[in-house]
This record gives sequence, structure tokens and C-alpha cells, in this order.
Amino acid sequence: MVAEGADHETTDATGPDAEPSGAAPAADATAATQGAAAPEIAAGQETADPKIAAAIAAAEAAGPAPGESVRIDSWIWAVRLIKTRSLGATACRGGHVRVNGERVKPAYNVRVGDEVRLRSENRERVVVVKRLIRKRVGAPVAVQCYIDNSPPPPPREAVAPAGIRDRGAGRPTKRDRRELERLRALRGLPSLGGAGPKPGGGGGGSGHR
Repeated sequence: MVAEGADHETTDATGPDAEPSGAAPAADATAATQGAAAPEIAAGQETADPKIAAAIAAAEAAGPAPGESVRIDSWIWAVRLIKTRSLGATACRGGHVRVNGERVKPAYNVRVGDEVRLRSENRERVVVVKRLIRKRVGAPVAVQCYIDNSPPPPPREAVAPAGIRDRGAGRPTKRDRRELERLRALRGLPSLGGAGPKPGGGGGGSGHR
């Protein structure tokens, strides 16, 4: 009688309704493996494109040596936010370059994570430093060095050409000239001149002949 009871209990424990031993731990192990692989997949998405991978490699090659710093005037030139380094230095001295909301001098050492604001070519640029480089690189490589939070550029029709008049319109009046000078000043262009006395004019002579 004892043996029959034991056999009956064994059959119930291994019946079709019983859960397989170790099924839950196996499922947990599978989920853990997938969860660990997810960050690796996310990290590899940036370099999935061979062109992007090559651009990142080029950006890293243009970076400073270990322990070296990068000046802000050099960085904004290297990532093509401004045409020449001298213009970058001039913009810094004029207070047109801000890092984390503060005006900076050309020799300011920029760091990864800094927010850089400047105005270039009639457009405001707002970028967050992603990589430090000292050598000027091409546009595809430059965009891998910052996160661009710039507002969209103004539409082309909103940017009035400065100093251009229709053919046959004649000489500009004083009012026209003032308007042209205002537009040129807004775009950072040099003055047309001619407002003062001409060289050698003697400064005036209002005597009657």
C-alpha cells in the first residue's frame, strides 16, 4: 500500500499540468541577456553607417594631444562655424561669442558639454560641444563635433540685399542711403562711405561766385 501511494504521488508530480522544472529561471536568463545586449546595440547605432564612422574617426584624429586644451576661437573655426580663425578671435573680442551664457575671450579653453552661441553669416548658431578638435575639418566631420541646437535660418526673402538698386532707378536719395547703411550694418557689411567730405574737398567753402 505504501508503494502504490508513492507511485501515485510521483505520477501526479510529473503530469501534463505540471510546470517544467527550471522554466522560469531560463526565461529570466534570456530576458537578462537581451537587456544586456540592448545598450550595446544602441551604442553601435551611431557607427552603423560607414560614412559616419569615418567622420568620427577623422574628428578624433583632429583632436588635441592628451593634456592639451583647445581655445574657443580655434574650435569655432575648426568646426566651420566661422570662416577664419582671425574672424573668430575678432568675434570673441567684440563680445559676439558666448559660452554657457558668458562672453569669452579668444583664449578661453572650451570643454566638452559647453554651450557655444555666436552669430555668423546673418544667422545665430547655438551648439553644444561634443568633441574637441584643433584642426579645421570638412563639413561632414565638423557636424560630428557638436550638437546643433541653432534656430532655423531666416527665409531667403526675409534677408533683403544690401546696397543693390534696380537698374534705371537713378542716384539714391539721402533717405535711400540711410536705409542702405542700416541694412548693411545689420548684415555686418562695411559702410558705403561718402557721408563725409571728399578727400581734398577742403571741408566746404560756401562762398558765392
